[in-house]
Amino acid sequence: MKYSALLFILLVTISCSTSEQNNKPNIVYILADDLGYGEVGAFGQQLIQTPNIDALANEGMKLTQHYSGSPVCAPSRYMLLTGLHPGHAFIRGNHEWGERGDVWNYKAAITDSTLEGQYPIPPETFTTGKMLQSVGYKTGLVGKWGLGAPGSEGDPTKQGFDFFYGFNCQRQAHNLYPKHLWKNMEKVWLDNEIVAPGTKLDSTMDQNDPENYAAFSQKEYAPALMTEEALTFLEENGENPFFLYFASPLPHLPLQAPKELVEKYRELLGPEEPYPGGRGYFPTQHPRATYAAMIEYLDIQVGAIITELKELDQYENTLIIFSSDNGATYDVGGVDPHYFNSSGPFKTGRGWGKGYTKEGGMRVPTIAFWKDKIEAGSSSEIVSAFWDTMPTLAEVSGAEITSEIDGISILPTLLGKTENQASRDYLYWEFPAYGGQQAVRLGEWKAIRNNIKDGNTTLELYNLDADIKEEINVAEEYPELVLKMGQIMEKEHRTATLDRFKMEALGDL
Repeated sequence: MKYSALLFILLVTISCSTSEQNNKPNIVYILADDLGYGEVGAFGQQLIQTPNIDALANEGMKLTQHYSGSPVCAPSRYMLLTGLHPGHAFIRGNHEWGERGDVWNYKAAITDSTLEGQYPIPPETFTTGKMLQSVGYKTGLVGKWGLGAPGSEGDPTKQGFDFFYGFNCQRQAHNLYPKHLWKNMEKVWLDNEIVAPGTKLDSTMDQNDPENYAAFSQKEYAPALMTEEALTFLEENGENPFFLYFASPLPHLPLQAPKELVEKYRELLGPEEPYPGGRGYFPTQHPRATYAAMIEYLDIQVGAIITELKELDQYENTLIIFSSDNGATYDVGGVDPHYFNSSGPFKTGRGWGKGYTKEGGMRVPTIAFWKDKIEAGSSSEIVSAFWDTMPTLAEVSGAEITSEIDGISILPTLLGKTENQASRDYLYWEFPAYGGQQAVRLGEWKAIRNNIKDGNTTLELYNLDADIKEEINVAEEYPELVLKMGQIMEKEHRTATLDRFKMEALGDL
């Protein structure tokens, strides 16, 4: 064959391959941090304004029975990225990797990165980032990581992300005006002073003097920097199919937000008592107004990403998913979840939200948008969870999953083709912290086992159709169902690899 013919065939092959890649839909997954089910307007919030998130719901689909992977940060993010449920997961709780030294010393970790970050996921972990890289996607993570310290095998740049910017470490994220962030594997210093979380107002200070709170609102606001980096990632990768995992640290404590938004909610919400510290994080003169401002700032981040997609002419070819890593926080650090009805129809506060396998701790506000493919203004009651994300994105992108997973693709539901939707019998969770917990969702039934680390193996049973607040334990009335739930828990629990996540009462050695 002549050289010119070979060249022609090569060019045609390259052209077809490039065209195929460019036709792949982009994917943007926006993950809020500790956002309660009832904290955005589309899911019932009355006091906080979230117009961009609400518009996304109006133009897409609300998933009203979607669950996080866990009731706290790191394990939930692990389930999201691996397709595994908590009974099969490597990371099943927050693991601060304390054997390294004084990891909770905020100031020490700033200068010594060997104290920063959480326990790393193994190098062979098959993540959604790696999966999408395999079919030509440029992958970016902006926000909070929590699955492996800087430079470790769990660093995001080693786990499927071409680009990373933000908080590697969850503990460092306890200050939204930090001294540094990470860009890929480089520490980026910011023009902020070091102020350790837990700092309180001196008892001699006037709580009504705004000058006494100046140290907790500095020059460079991490969420603003993250938004800029996310938009840059989109702009630089507009010629490729891209996957942006935007893991905003909002509205996770501490209570810190731009002054102009706080002032807006001071006027809307009226006078309130200052929070001088003492129950964690940082003092703030206007705690309710600041919390509302943080959620609206999250909404502004969503709006900025959508605007950028439109300007790049990528909006109509992008699947956007919005969710939260767990339910609303309880009354700590100045937050008042009861005032905002943060969990919506579920019970809120300590024991019912973040940290617990109750509905308020794990059912999260979730929206999916894909122009002209997902019906505008639609809603689905499909019972789904974070581990369904990987198989869903695999079907969207044409990627192959090369590891064991527990999830199913819910793409048929998103596209309105429910006749093609794979079914499942139940969802299973376990959480080895906050006393040790297990939970199963089976139809309208929810079983929970608490205080496992105290040796408890008794199950509670709730009918969510009749008792959405999980207040009436009907276990004694349905012994056969309780037995079945217990059998599911036994079947789905696999002894954890890490000792920290083992529960002796479940037979773990």
